[in-house]
Amino acid sequence: MILYNSLGQTKQEFIPHTEGKVNMYTCGPTVYHYAHIGNLRTYIMEDVLEKYLRFAGYDVKRVMNITDVGHLSSDADTGEDKMLKGAKREHKTVMEIAKFYTDAFFSDCKKLNIKMPDVVEPATNCIDEFIHMVSVLLEKGYAYIAGGNVYFDTSKLDNYYVFGNMNEDDLAVGVRDSVEEDSNKRNKADFVLWFTKSKFDSQELKWESPWGVGYPGWHIECSAISCKHNGEYLDIHCGGIDNAFPHHTNEIAQSEAYLGHKWCKYWFHVLHLNDARGKMSKSKGDFLTVSLLESKGYNPLVYRLFCLQSHYRKPLTFSYDSLDNAAIAYDKLIKRISALNPEGEPDTEAAKPYLKEFNDALGNDLNTSLGLTAVYSVLKADISDATKLYLIGEFDKVLSLDLTKAQESKTDSFANEEVEALIAQRTEARKNKDWATADAIRDKLKEMKVVVEDTKDGIKWHFEN
Repeated sequence: MILYNSLGQTKQEFIPHTEGKVNMYTCGPTVYHYAHIGNLRTYIMEDVLEKYLRFAGYDVKRVMNITDVGHLSSDADTGEDKMLKGAKREHKTVMEIAKFYTDAFFSDCKKLNIKMPDVVEPATNCIDEFIHMVSVLLEKGYAYIAGGNVYFDTSKLDNYYVFGNMNEDDLAVGVRDSVEEDSNKRNKADFVLWFTKSKFDSQELKWESPWGVGYPGWHIECSAISCKHNGEYLDIHCGGIDNAFPHHTNEIAQSEAYLGHKWCKYWFHVLHLNDARGKMSKSKGDFLTVSLLESKGYNPLVYRLFCLQSHYRKPLTFSYDSLDNAAIAYDKLIKRISALNPEGEPDTEAAKPYLKEFNDALGNDLNTSLGLTAVYSVLKADISDATKLYLIGEFDKVLSLDLTKAQESKTDSFANEEVEALIAQRTEARKNKDWATADAIRDKLKEMKVVVEDTKDGIKWHFEN
């Protein structure tokens, strides 16, 4: 597989640290509000990456954090905690907000056929791990205490700005907000590892630490959670492009200082979803959610298709006209697939060129657009319908667009009709005391794994689980 590595900004052959196994980490949501569809574009593409790695034969362990404390309203470690901001907005506790929006996030993921990661870890579960990592960084001289907070000292690094051509003069103090510089910092790029009550007396979630009662900084959370579940070596770290600086930059700095060696080999960043106003973000107030699209009559999988039609490293512009076009394409595609005849066995030899076409597309930096083209190649191919359905089913293990669901429903309907007909014949045979025919039908139903029950309301049946 060839994958674009943001660390180095080149396409590279993907070679995991351990042959056949992939340790993968995904930056999870800060659960203070609903995820907008721009956020979810990133999770869709990360989902495709994970599923393609599994499709290609890798044993994947994917870990995701849930940020329920520590993410401030500015990436420059200023402003109030986003979770506290959400709690004030809705007059609830921080943990009530965290549970509600965590559940909402995974509900949206389910609608979009995004697989649940193997490990999902809320930050509030890992306070001991954060404290341990910060303590080690202090012992090694990579951190210092000032104004009651613990800071990472970026001047200790040979190269802090590891992504692209960024340099200190080009970077604002606050990445997303206009903020004042933190006078406690020795260097402008230093970042907080642990906040104490000296800075945030109003913080709802606080824990005892060697440096005072407080809570972790946002950046330390992903490093510690990844080390806890993925170990010392990470193969792929995923996230939106806006996480590259400062969040992922800070993760690399503190993780490699803590571990004493290189940490993550490949960085996978998904570019922004834009609308007419520019980059979609919660800070603008009005943002698009999966529920809003549903309320307008759109199947969430139409939005997934819309995302797959574009490459993850290109900005994608959202409009309802574009979504309408995706909806038309999706409906036509489903109808063509559902019209296929499922009878017969697939020809695995005839399927090989089409599997190669799909693998070549996804294996070349996750080209989902060409992956979709492979689906249309199959539909136009001079091969049996059974082979077409087999191939589309294989492709959909990665694309996850429910491409064969209508076909499966049709097959289920045929099966139900056959069972109903057999039960009617058995009832008629028993009425005529034709026990041999009745027994033969009973045996056939048993072979079909059909359970028949005589009840006071008549005959009931179901397939065995």
